[in-house]
Amino acid sequence: MKDKVRSLLKQKKAIMLAHNYQPPEIQDVADLCGDSLELSIKASQTDAEVIVFCGVHFMAETASIMCPEKVVLLPQKNAGCPMADMVTPEALLKKLKEIPPMPVVTYVNSSAAVKALSTICCTSANVLGVVNSLEADEVLMVPDRNLAKYTALHTKKKIHFWEGYCPVHDSLTAQKVLKAKKEHPKAVFMAHPECRPEVLELADFILSTSGMIKHAGESESKEFIIGTEIGILHPMRKAHPDKIFYPVSKDMECKDMKKITLEDVARSLEFMEGEVKVPENIRIKAKEAVSRMINFSLA
Repeated sequence: MKDKVRSLLKQKKAIMLAHNYQPPEIQDVADLCGDSLELSIKASQTDAEVIVFCGVHFMAETASIMCPEKVVLLPQKNAGCPMADMVTPEALLKKLKEIPPMPVVTYVNSSAAVKALSTICCTSANVLGVVNSLEADEVLMVPDRNLAKYTALHTKKKIHFWEGYCPVHDSLTAQKVLKAKKEHPKAVFMAHPECRPEVLELADFILSTSGMIKHAGESESKEFIIGTEIGILHPMRKAHPDKIFYPVSKDMECKDMKKITLEDVARSLEFMEGEVKVPENIRIKAKEAVSRMINFSLA
């Protein structure tokens, strides 16, 4: 099946992108694995005619926003993001009428329609830089309250936050972290900023998924407790076979990130199924917010 997928990718002049949370067999076949920022940049730069996005719906939408001339395929169209669903354009417009005028910083984990109402997008890797680059004294951040609370600790700006969250990261408690630390006393605890504030207080490092992989390579430590979705363990072990990685909790699994199979990828390419196309009136506005983020990250 791996050979079939690679053959179809070549035949269709396609590139396969996979998020760090995807199943190992998907990551191993992909042309590029990474976090949302890396994949957004790759999608904007590729000369492939077709992008197969192994992730969730908002990621495929982002690729469509940046590459309207390309065909973007999501092999499982029902692979969604509960956090992204927690903010709608209607609800955001209502909120904007209730607060003073201010920039809207929207996490890439959101729909294209919400991005279209935003000033700039951000990822967990660049959120602090993005927020601090804005001139305004007050900022509305959507949809992740935990990411917003984390950001508020590292900026002088007043942060207004949305009551959204990632069910996987939000489920991690301080008690579970303390238990893992007790079981692995020599391990460094790395946590994702989508985790609750009380969990982040226990972290030795707060990093994006790609930031975690990079730090593991640069650190002198040999053992790590990983506070994010368990899919990240595969690329970590692959990149650093001499080090030991423990999941902080085996319950931290995103069902949506595990929906895509190699069979789905092959079918999607063979029959060009699962196309994600953002309407032009939404795409143009959303592209401004995503491009500002990418230009900031590349600067």
